[in-house]
Amino acid sequence: MGDRVGSPAPRPARPPWHDPASWWPRLTAATAHLPAPVGVIDLAALRYNALDMVVRAGGRPIRIATKSVRVRAVIDAALRVPGYRGLLAFTLPEALWLAEDHDDIVVAYPTVDRTTLARLLADEQAASRITLMVDAVEHLDLIDAVAPPRGRPPVRVAIDVDASWRTAALGHVGVRRSPLHDPVETLRFARAVAERDGFRLVGLQMYEAQIAGQGDDTGSGDALIRSVQARSRQELRVRRTAIADAVRSLVPLEFVTGGGTGSLEFSGADDALSEITAGSGLLAGHLFDGYRAFDPAPAAAIAFDVVRRPAPDIATVLGGGWIASGPALASRQPRAVWPEGLRTMTREAAGEVQTPLQGPAAAELRAGDRVWFRHAKSGEASERLDRYHLVDGDRVVDELPTYRGEGKAFL
Repeated sequence: MGDRVGSPAPRPARPPWHDPASWWPRLTAATAHLPAPVGVIDLAALRYNALDMVVRAGGRPIRIATKSVRVRAVIDAALRVPGYRGLLAFTLPEALWLAEDHDDIVVAYPTVDRTTLARLLADEQAASRITLMVDAVEHLDLIDAVAPPRGRPPVRVAIDVDASWRTAALGHVGVRRSPLHDPVETLRFARAVAERDGFRLVGLQMYEAQIAGQGDDTGSGDALIRSVQARSRQELRVRRTAIADAVRSLVPLEFVTGGGTGSLEFSGADDALSEITAGSGLLAGHLFDGYRAFDPAPAAAIAFDVVRRPAPDIATVLGGGWIASGPALASRQPRAVWPEGLRTMTREAAGEVQTPLQGPAAAELRAGDRVWFRHAKSGEASERLDRYHLVDGDRVVDELPTYRGEGKAFL
């Protein structure tokens, strides 16, 4: 992709993707010669998202969450844009693969993969490029069991701290991640890491999923969501500062990361953070349409073919049911966006083998016609497609293999 993603792109007065009647038929024409399912990434939309995220981050560097992309050409192109720095990998096998070409990779979750740990601990270059995530002494014990401190290079580690909001009224608001939550217990664990042979504490991670991953303009319960998020932001800013200050008083940290595509503005203004981690916003699944703070471009989309008409008002496409992580609600399912007015059926929804669609446009569809879908996040489609076709204007200009297309399936 060269440097095309980072090319200057002024904010359009009326973005072309706001005109569905020209946006989607253009993609249909550009890819008519390709068999379905066909995934596209629109270059103008990708460029817009990449630069808009930098603006929203307010000057704080963005570490790319690779799970949300899983296309190396897109990841590499984004890293060439000023404002992006480093990668957050999903698993250690993925990190080892990426470390062949990149030198600043954090593994987002603790690993107990002994085989891959042995590979890491036997490779000094990889060990210098990869940071493992820990939140309990048992993670350190497991690493030592794979290779004792004297027989391996120092292991770079970061501590994952729970950024969820805990209240008497609502309980735990956020995802269930680290058992560490307050400054005292985090500092106690940080001291245990810093004093242990064979480990080097270099970072902290605090991901605010209840803010970054929950839209506040969805048309359902928005007032309550905004109220909860406002109070969570207030609490987290104070607690994250106290935790970062406490650990920094013990060891110098290379990074303190948090954030997410949905909270770039908040995270960019949080002085406790040295960087922000985000990735989904590059390809912009439909989940991110439901936020007040930003309006992403639909950079990635997938077309499926209609294969049958089980009823006059139903058109069924082959495949389509690639569901995003999280509760199996409509917000995590793929959404048919063109032709307009299509909807999945309540009792069947989007299916792995077929997706029946209803709505006024369904009656006009015939076998062989194409329906464009946007997926909820981004990474789930890359696990099913072996490539995306890069579209510039009205033509396909490149093919971008996904992880799957490169023969990789990490998790």
